[in-house]
Amino acid sequence: MTLTELRYLVALSEAGHFRKAADACNVSQPTLSIAIKKLEEELGISLFERARHKVSPTPIGERIVDQARTVLQEINNLVNLAEQGKDPLGSVLSVGAIYTVGPYLFPRLVPRIRKLAPGMPMYIEESYTADLRVKLSSGALDAIFIALPFTEPEVVTRPLFDEPFMVLMQKDHPLAGDREIEPAALAEHRVLLMGEGHCFRDQVLEACPGLQESIAAHNARDQAVVEGSSLETLKHMVASGMGITVLPESAASVASYGEQDLVLRPFTDPTPHRTIALAWRVTYPRHQAIDVLAEALKD
Repeated sequence: MTLTELRYLVALSEAGHFRKAADACNVSQPTLSIAIKKLEEELGISLFERARHKVSPTPIGERIVDQARTVLQEINNLVNLAEQGKDPLGSVLSVGAIYTVGPYLFPRLVPRIRKLAPGMPMYIEESYTADLRVKLSSGALDAIFIALPFTEPEVVTRPLFDEPFMVLMQKDHPLAGDREIEPAALAEHRVLLMGEGHCFRDQVLEACPGLQESIAAHNARDQAVVEGSSLETLKHMVASGMGITVLPESAASVASYGEQDLVLRPFTDPTPHRTIALAWRVTYPRHQAIDVLAEALKD
């Protein structure tokens, strides 16, 4: 049994497909398939159920995949410890962020990190909270920016800042005449949200009473489900007259449209908001790198 085989094992479990797993590992499909088969023969059990279009772990396979993740994480920790002995700020720092944070945070954050740690390379990734959770736990990412609440065994979270929500609409929308918007008032209008899987969607639905039912009614009447894949897509949809939307303050800009077309309005107190936090593994040894992230954000 080798570490390479364990990496293939975890990759296949996450991808659910031999070709996709092979691509993720930068090897040929036969190479990965042979390694998995060899591992199954060595252990004397079937690790995966192989269907025509889907590969999924067997019950015992799931437990072995989890253990493989732990082994790989500990190996990664060993390597990091060795790197820390050389220079804790001299090796790559892999950082992830949810889709609704990354585009607005990284462009401002990375230059500050470079000033504080000019010799530290960075790898940056944006994804869903669920995907970031897995990659953080497996060691594929060193730290992630997420919205609270966020709980994961053996993971530390540090709240960074609260970010209020704002309403974006066309200048002639009925709500544009209000200086502040009652959250419950959104249920009377067509509100455009992010698609399923985005935590920001769930936060908006929780903050605005009756909005879930209102959206379902609009979609049923129009016989169409209108959702955005990103916050910038939602802005374009509002500009096209498809409805109004809710944005976090960091994304609340109409510079590309002009205030003569779109307007932003805050909510009434208590203002709906989200808390952005930094999360990392308890066992992550490069504490100086985490401190640089937090310090750069504070700056």
